[in-house]
Amino acid sequence: MTSSRTVPNLAFRRLRGQRSPGEFAAAVRRAAREIGEHVACDARYIGRVEAGEIRCPNYAYERVFLHMFPGLTLRDLGFSAREEVRGRAARVTSQRRPASGPGAPLTPPPRPPAGTAPTNHPSDTSEESDVLRRAFITSGPASAMAASLGHGGTAAASVPAPRRVGEAEVHAVEEAVRRIRLLDDRHGADGLYRSAAQPLRAAYTLLDAGTTTRRATADRLYSGAGELSISVGWLAHDSGRFDEARSHYAEALATARIAGDPALEAHAFCNTSFLARDAGQHREAVRAAQAGRRAAAKLSSHRLLSLLALREAGGRAWLGDRTGCEQALSQAHGYFERGPSDSDPEWMSFFGEPELEAQEALCHAALGDWARAARHAYRATVLQQPHFARNLALYRVELATDLARAGAPDEAAAAGHQVLDLLDDIQSSRIQTKLAATARVLLPQRRLPEVGAFLDRHASANARG
Repeated sequence: MTSSRTVPNLAFRRLRGQRSPGEFAAAVRRAAREIGEHVACDARYIGRVEAGEIRCPNYAYERVFLHMFPGLTLRDLGFSAREEVRGRAARVTSQRRPASGPGAPLTPPPRPPAGTAPTNHPSDTSEESDVLRRAFITSGPASAMAASLGHGGTAAASVPAPRRVGEAEVHAVEEAVRRIRLLDDRHGADGLYRSAAQPLRAAYTLLDAGTTTRRATADRLYSGAGELSISVGWLAHDSGRFDEARSHYAEALATARIAGDPALEAHAFCNTSFLARDAGQHREAVRAAQAGRRAAAKLSSHRLLSLLALREAGGRAWLGDRTGCEQALSQAHGYFERGPSDSDPEWMSFFGEPELEAQEALCHAALGDWARAARHAYRATVLQQPHFARNLALYRVELATDLARAGAPDEAAAAGHQVLDLLDDIQSSRIQTKLAATARVLLPQRRLPEVGAFLDRHASANARG
C-alpha cells in the first residue's frame, strides 16, 4: 500500500536559496507578469510547495516556474508528474478536452496573446485546484465564499453544510483571505466590501460547527477566520466605514484570544491602531500599538515589530509628542534593518521599504514638517512596485498633499495627475478623500497652469463618478 505521507520538496527549497519565502513569492509574481500570467503567489504557497503538500503545480504556475528556471523540468524542480498526482481524474479530464489524436496527452491551454488577460480555466484559478474546487463546491459555507469571490461555487442554500470540517474547508477560508488581499492590492476596497462579508459569515459558520477532527486543523480554522475578519475590516476601513471596521477588528481580536494566537492578536491590534489614528482617537492608537507589540514579542518577526512601532509613532505624532514619535521611528528603523525572516506573517507581504517611508511621511506630516514628509513620500512612490496599485496611488496622493502644504503647487499638481491616472482601476474612498483635500489646498493657486489643469481634471473625474 502506498503511503500518503508528504515528502518535502528539497529541490525547490534549494532553488529559493537565501531569499525568504515572501521574497521568493514576489519573484514568482514578477516572473508571471513577464509572460502574461497571473498567479496569487505568497509565502504560504511557497511553504506548502517546500513541505511537499503541492506535488504538482497547476498549469499557470508550471509555465511561470519553467520561465524562471529555463532548461529545468518539473521533475528537476522537485514536482511529480501530473498523471501521478491526478490519477484517474486526469485521465477523465483528458478525454473531455480536445486532443490532436487518440490517446493524446493532457496539454496546457494556449497562452493568451501579449497584453490580454489569461483565460481562467478551472485548473488555473488556485494553487491546488482539485482540492480547493472540491472545498468550494461541496460545502455549504465554503461555496458561499466561492460565489462571492468569483470562484464559481454553487449557491450556499442548495448544498448542506459539511458534517465534518477538514483540510479542504480550511484551505477554502485561507484562499478567501488571499483573494481579498490580492484584489485590494490591485483595485482598492470600495467595490469589494459588500461581497467579502459573505465568505466571512461562511468562515464563522464553519468555526461554529465545531466539527474539526484535529487540533491543528481547528487552530488553522481559527486563524483563517480571524485573518478573514481583519481583511474584511480593512475593506470597511479603507472605504470609510469606520464603525464596521472596528467591529470586524474586535471580532478578530476575540478570535485570537480564544485560540491563544499571538500572531493574530498582534495583527488585530496593528489594524485597530491604524483605524484609531484615522478616526482621530490618537491615544487609543498608541495603546493599541503597544498592545500589539506585547503580543508580537512572543513571535520572531522583526518586521512585525517595526510596523507596530510605526503605528505607535503615528499616534504620538498626532498627539504632538515629537520626542515620543522620533523614538518610535528610531525603533521601527532598527527592527526593519534586521531584515525579513521566515517568521514574518503572510499578511505583511505589503510591508517593505516603500511602506516604511510612507508611514514615516505620515508622521512628519502630522507634526507639520511638510517638506520632510514630502521627501519620504517621494521615496515611497519611487520604491513601490507597480502591482501594488492601491498603495502606489495612496503614496502619490500623500506626496501631492505634502507638496501642496510645503508650498510647491506645481509639483503637487503633477503628483495629483499621477493619482488620477490610477483611479480608473482603483476604488478607495481613502484615496479619493485625500485627493479632494489636496485639491482644496491648491485651489488658491488655480491660476498656475499646472494647478488649473489638475483642478479641472479632478472636477471632471468627480462629475463622472
